[in-house]
Amino acid sequence: MHIGNQIKMKMKEKKKSVVWLANELGYSRINIYKIFDKRSIDSNILLRISTILDFDFFSLYTEELEQKKQHCDQEV
Repeated sequence: MHIGNQIKMKMKEKKKSVVWLANELGYSRINIYKIFDKRSIDSNILLRISTILDFDFFSLYTEELEQKKQHCDQEV
């Protein structure tokens, strides 16, 4: 999973701009674009983004973990 892409997609879904998220986080637009490029992200930042966008991005990791567990169980 690429968390930066997930954040970017959720912003588009909610029709929010880079400028808006930058203002909400107190970041520059450049830093938001850097977040979009990240495959992983600091959990505190992800928590803030989850709150701002009203979406539990941590649940995406939980789903991925469950899929990997199922895949491992099928191999055994």
